[in-house]
Amino acid sequence: MPAEPVTALIVAGPTASGKSALALAIARHLDGTIINADSMQVYRELRVLTARPTPQEEVLVPHLLYGVRAAAEPGNAAWWRSAALEAMEAARQAGRLPILCGGTGLYLTALTEGLAAIPEPGPQARAEARTLLAEMGPQALHERLAAVDPDTAARLRPSDAQRIARAWEVWRGTERGLAAWQAEPLTRPAGWRFAAILLAPPRPELRAAIAARFAGMLAAGALAEVRALLALQLDPALPALRAQGVPELAAHLRGELSLAAAAERAVLATGRYAKRQATWLRHHKLAPDDRTHTIHARIACLGQFSERNIAEIFDFIRPAG
Repeated sequence: MPAEPVTALIVAGPTASGKSALALAIARHLDGTIINADSMQVYRELRVLTARPTPQEEVLVPHLLYGVRAAAEPGNAAWWRSAALEAMEAARQAGRLPILCGGTGLYLTALTEGLAAIPEPGPQARAEARTLLAEMGPQALHERLAAVDPDTAARLRPSDAQRIARAWEVWRGTERGLAAWQAEPLTRPAGWRFAAILLAPPRPELRAAIAARFAGMLAAGALAEVRALLALQLDPALPALRAQGVPELAAHLRGELSLAAAAERAVLATGRYAKRQATWLRHHKLAPDDRTHTIHARIACLGQFSERNIAEIFDFIRPAG
């Protein structure tokens, strides 16, 4: 860790809001290194459906923590925080501006605010959670969780299979609920001084951008990507199997939906997810109040940056440097 706080930039926003394009523009102008802060873009099997930067974009400036884990190896906030701090320090040592780019709020606040020190629940508890989820389904497991850990269950949607399984394994493995662990004092925030840009495009244009992007993903091979992922025969509770678009295209490949119906459902589900992201990001600090800049303009979800917009953004960043 650096001895004195130094500046890093966060570019955050809901899915399809133009984060990657903006981060790339900033990195090219200010000698930046882009560090992934999206929980799904860490999986190497999901380049298309997670809208990872293209190989052509990755050669323009350094990109770190993209496609670094197998889908069979679930990432988590604690792992990402440690990896991100290493990547940020490497960027600093190279004389480059670390640019954290993503929309996974838990990852970003783990970096800026610290993280609850939850013990590892162990393989037996994890296996039990996955077995119960497969046998009972998320709603029934949520009901069972509510009986033993009501505080955590109250925070979770009954359909959120991944988080319900995580809560069950923590309760079984540590004999204490996840909510209780999260109420403990956090690990210390990272020793960096952050500035943040929050993209908040108008909702109708964000919905249109999501639909257009999903159509582009299909044209770019998203269906083949899901077919290859399913061929691995992984635990369906793994995060990569719940990535936006994967469940719907998997249903199409099983013959349960037409491609058009699968695409429609995926776009709707992604829109709901983007709404939750936007709400979360509005209500959580990513940087001190005077170091967060919110962009509402149309360019946010289209990646079209005028000279005025670029000048506005750079004028915001430079005083923090």
